[in-house]
Amino acid sequence: MPPSSRPPAFASRLALAAFALALALAGCASKTEMPPPSDPGLGANAAGATAKGGPDVNAGVGVNAYLWRGALDILSFMPLASEDPFGGVIMTDWYQPTSVANERFRATAYILGRQMRADAIRVTLFRQVQQNGQWVDAPVSKVTVGELESKVLARARELRTHDLAHGATDSY
Repeated sequence: MPPSSRPPAFASRLALAAFALALALAGCASKTEMPPPSDPGLGANAAGATAKGGPDVNAGVGVNAYLWRGALDILSFMPLASEDPFGGVIMTDWYQPTSVANERFRATAYILGRQMRADAIRVTLFRQVQQNGQWVDAPVSKVTVGELESKVLARARELRTHDLAHGATDSY
């Protein structure tokens, strides 16, 4: 299609895309560096150690590393669909227990901060049952979701205790 016959909406979308690309490239060309965070408990230096002297367990991760690892460990029996350590989201694919042919589950774990607290982990569990050859959404017990969250927190505590017992210093 010649440029003169393209609809005006296409031209404005093309201009917007070109502007966004130019803006992104200009941001890449910047040589200024951000100063390190002022909180020594959360900031790590180039060697990956905190100002307090110990390794930063959250280096490279935007959320609490122990909750992140705990959630991965607890949900490891389900196939992972995606994981975002900076956003703190772990999504699994559908998992069908071998013992139940007409039921499947999917989970999403949200790590909500850098501190290891009970309210920093949220798990959403989805359940479907097969009826007449179709998968239909079914309710999930709040007790089951609470148990999953508790297991993630317990695993995170185990990991933290292990690290502390082996010389790591807790930075938060």
